[in-house]
Amino acid sequence: MKLSVFELLTARFWSHDLKLRELWEQARSDHPLIALFDVDPYYVLMAIALASGKTPSCKRGDVLNLTAEQVTTWWQPVIDGLALSLTILHDDCWVLQPKWLPFNTMLSPMAAALARAGASKGVAMGAQREQIKRWFWCSAFSQAYEKSPNTQSGRDVGELIPWLSDPAAPAPENVRQFRFNPELLRDVTPRQRSLYRATICLALASGDRPLDFHSRAVLNDQLLTTSGIDDHHIFPAKFLEDRGYDSRQRDCVLNRCLIDSATNQRISCSAPSAYMAELRDEPGFPMQAVLSSHLIPCEPESGLWTDDFDSFLAQRQELIASAISKATTGVVAELAI
Repeated sequence: MKLSVFELLTARFWSHDLKLRELWEQARSDHPLIALFDVDPYYVLMAIALASGKTPSCKRGDVLNLTAEQVTTWWQPVIDGLALSLTILHDDCWVLQPKWLPFNTMLSPMAAALARAGASKGVAMGAQREQIKRWFWCSAFSQAYEKSPNTQSGRDVGELIPWLSDPAAPAPENVRQFRFNPELLRDVTPRQRSLYRATICLALASGDRPLDFHSRAVLNDQLLTTSGIDDHHIFPAKFLEDRGYDSRQRDCVLNRCLIDSATNQRISCSAPSAYMAELRDEPGFPMQAVLSSHLIPCEPESGLWTDDFDSFLAQRQELIASAISKATTGVVAELAI
């Protein structure tokens, strides 16, 4: 029976009175988000390798060569760093469920860097949190972890540690050099998982508080599960298909947002102007608040009211591009690809 790296190290460290399985179960119990996101314990070992090595590296060999002393020294700081990372992602970046995390491999460098930099206090703690958020959005939208994530992790940890310790230090390269062409959003569908997930989460994170279309409650991970909230089309797919739009245009992220199952069934294949009018006519329905909380254009000139899909795409692209620019403080403009 082939054993995982975590199981191999669990067996190896048993004689050192280091019980990895018990430590891991305790970590999941102490930090519910670790359990909610069903984090692979291998990512913790990768983070320990990144945090404990003279030169940050988390290749399989680095993890297999970990000593009991390294794990004993760095286990709790890394677990604390992982818990803080997940808290920032969940509470600030609105990554409410593991299915919306652009790259699982980003967890190890986040945990390692926070473990090495140490927990800040007071105002500095808020500044450190903002740095992690900015790094996350830059990494997600530049797709830095799409290829060679282990190499990227080592590079980022080496650059994150001094930056988190001293905000005046240079930011990591993928933060300093961040560029994004918002025209790419027109080609992002659920197939482009990382960019798609990042865009959905950023849309939620950029408003005041994202609201459910049906209950008008603030979205949270429990509501997503109980109300069947998932990503659906804003302009219904059948409505667009009947008007000659191909699947790439219909499914692009600019035409998607999180909608509960009851509202989605009600929308069916209706024209946006028709189903939006129904919502607007409901007594007390906070139309502008709900739509803007998902970065959906809701002004009188919005293409939603005239069923103008092309105008709608341009308007929503502008809103999301502005949100990306704000989150990354980088250059978001039409660039040569």
